[in-house]
Formats: sequence, structure tokens, C-alpha cells
Amino acid sequence: SRFYLAALIGVAVALWAQWRLMSVYSRWRGQPCAERPLTGAQAAREILDAAGLTHVPVERIGGALTDHYDPQTRTLRLSADVHDTNSLTAVGIAAHEAGHALQHQELYWPMQMRMAMVPFTRLGARLALPLFLGGLVLKLPPLMLIGLGLFLVLLAFQLVTLPLEFDASRRAGHLLRERGLVNAQELAGVGQVVNAAAWTYVAAFTLSFVQLLRLLRWGRPFA
Repeated sequence: SRFYLAALIGVAVALWAQWRLMSVYSRWRGQPCAERPLTGAQAAREILDAAGLTHVPVERIGGALTDHYDPQTRTLRLSADVHDTNSLTAVGIAAHEAGHALQHQELYWPMQMRMAMVPFTRLGARLALPLFLGGLVLKLPPLMLIGLGLFLVLLAFQLVTLPLEFDASRRAGHLLRERGLVNAQELAGVGQVVNAAAWTYVAAFTLSFVQLLRLLRWGRPFA
């Protein structure tokens, strides 16, 4: 059926994105930046300072692939492997997250929209599936519709995230080149790293869309 085809495509995209991410990360993780031997934290600090964002701290956090920019506290957080390492992977990820800080500074519209949606997505993450499944079990279509509506908010949040991530990846290459942090050959490796990371968001959106199709399929008898 069409649903199973969509599910198969979704899983395939997610697996490919995860494989691509780990493959690219591993490949460039051991390649130091010859142009300027900076750690990820130092690269992020230089990019932020050059943009006038001296007030944005760069912090070390635990875990792997936990790097992110927090617009609520205006803080850039890097995993220890990125924060303390001089490699194309570390510098690329750091520049990508610094790109998000620049998006925030420039009031980039997907960033503004995403920030505005955060309270609703938190609500949706907690209640969307419980409400939908509760309505399904109790045979209450209005309850199912509320749950479905909240799930659509989550899907819209992921959709808005896509241009945000790809723009940050584009900015990363530009910022590193502009600051002279990598040479032309190294820039190609950085590009692979940041683009592989951005594609994981495409995979997440695809899987969520498949989940939406599943919910619609379950709710069809009550339509």
C-alpha cells in the first residue's frame, strides 16, 4: 500500500542520513586544520567576536552530537569532542552552531518563527499522541482531532527547522573562509560535515511525516 511505501522511504532516508553523518564525522574527525590549528571552541569564539557577539558564551557540554545554539539564553554549547579538538569536524560543527547565533542576531525569519513555536511544540510533544490515542480508544473524534492538530504543530516545527539548518551550514563555509580558518581543500571536508548534519533533520521530518500518515490511517474509520 502507499502507507508502507512511504514508511519504507522514510526509514531508508533516516538510515542513510545517520550512516552518512557517522561516516563523514569519522572521516574528518582525525584530520586537523592545517591552515590555523584552532579547537572548535576557539573557532566559534573568533567567528562570534568578529560578528560583534562577544556576549554569547561558548560552553562545553556532555554527550556526543549534542552541539547546539540556545536562542533562549543566547549560549553556544559544544560537546567536549568538538569544544576541545582541532579537526575539520570540530571546526565545521562549531562554525555551523555559530551560524545559528548570527541568524538570531539578524532576526532570520525561520529562527524567529521557530522560537515563537517552541511553547506549542513543548505542549505537542507531551500531549499529541496521548490525546490522539485516548480519543481512538474512547472513540471520541474531537479528542483525536486535538491530538492530530498538536502533532501537526510538531511537524511544522520540524519543517521550519530545515531552512534554518541548511542556511547555518551554508554560513559555516562562508564564515570559515572569510576568517581564513580553513583552506580550499579543507573547506570541502567541512562542507561534507555540515551538510551531513543538516540532512539528519530531513530524515527526522520524513519519519514524522510517516507517523502522521499512520495516525491518519488509524483515524480513518472515524472520519
